[in-house]
Amino acid sequence: MTTGGGGGAGWGRSGPPPEPYRGPPPTGRYGAPPRVPVGVPAPPPYGSPWAGPAPFPSPTPGPGPGKRSRPVTPPGAPPYDTPQPYALLMRARDWAWWRPLLGLLLFAVLYGVAALVLVIVVLVTGVVPDLAMLDLTDVAVLLVTNLSLIVAIPIVWVCWLVPHGLPIGWSSSVLGRLRWRLVLPWTWRALATLGVAVVASLLIAVAATGVDVTGPGASFPWMLLVVLTTTPLQAAAEEYLFRGYLSQTIAAWIGRPRAGAVVAAVVSAALFSAAHGPPDFQTFLYRFAIGLALSAAVWLTGGLEASIALHAVNNVVIFLLAGALGDRAAAAEPGGVVGWGTSLLGMVGMAAFVAWVAAARSRVRPELLSPAVDLRPGGPFGNPAAGAAPPFPSSAPFPSSAPPASGWPPGPGNAWV
Repeated sequence: MTTGGGGGAGWGRSGPPPEPYRGPPPTGRYGAPPRVPVGVPAPPPYGSPWAGPAPFPSPTPGPGPGKRSRPVTPPGAPPYDTPQPYALLMRARDWAWWRPLLGLLLFAVLYGVAALVLVIVVLVTGVVPDLAMLDLTDVAVLLVTNLSLIVAIPIVWVCWLVPHGLPIGWSSSVLGRLRWRLVLPWTWRALATLGVAVVASLLIAVAATGVDVTGPGASFPWMLLVVLTTTPLQAAAEEYLFRGYLSQTIAAWIGRPRAGAVVAAVVSAALFSAAHGPPDFQTFLYRFAIGLALSAAVWLTGGLEASIALHAVNNVVIFLLAGALGDRAAAAEPGGVVGWGTSLLGMVGMAAFVAWVAAARSRVRPELLSPAVDLRPGGPFGNPAAGAAPPFPSSAPFPSSAPPASGWPPGPGNAWV
């Protein structure tokens, strides 16, 4: 008598027993994608996808004598063993100190190539970009300036992909993507604080200097189009570079969330102000204060959405108001006590925005920590002696403010391919 289903003796009608799950395969050398052959068996069904009495084997094979084991991140899983704040998102499982250094070098090379293209544009058109943002009413200058800065966004994304091997979404927030639901709440708060302060400062400057208000020129409709379509992206590009990659590099090297965030805020604010070519100490200090406020917004919200909103509101309001008042009004720069007073008014607007963001977090509920799956030996997914399957889905090791990554953990039949 033989058993049915084509199985061997003693296997019964269900066929041979499933091969025990041995975890994801090892990655290749640096820069190579994971070597994931098609047909790797999914976790055995212990009765339900992630529950049952059977032990869960180690996710990686033994590294061999004298070698250190490093867990592999399966596709769709967050690259962190423990939840991380935004400042430390670079410290993934395969973190190494040289990765950000390579990223900064790559940024310099790619942005240098973009600068060569910009030189050709300048030679052909005769339009010179104004990184100091002093010429506020020339539409062509504003457009070329914005485009020369917007190119930094894809370059920063390449720096996340190549040296770090991480998806570009981790440059935006702790959820690995830009959280669009937060853009509107932070934008209207920025308008009600810094936006009002900028308008008041410019009107005070015009009144103090006594310049003529000529009104909008013939090119104002074009300026309106350029400002509304490119200035928010220009502001976002500066945030992805200064409050994003640069700040995360500094914080990752320090390795401590609070200390890293503070040092990164000070250093990035100084470089941010210097990059705009301030003509005097007052202007440098004002832009340095903007940099600190933007870093505080990032730290309070776990991503770049609030800093992009504040930066975009500041630039858009300045350009539109300058274009509406005319060339002479846009160039009004009071000195002495009035000049310091307008700078102080702007700083008060920034501080009000940061305070409002801090107070509104309980209502807006921005995520502050990344999702994480602990694949380290001895962790809930890497301890073969634990005697139990991993704790998904009821007690996964994620913070309450950060949901698990979509599609993780994989269910039965969802092999890693």
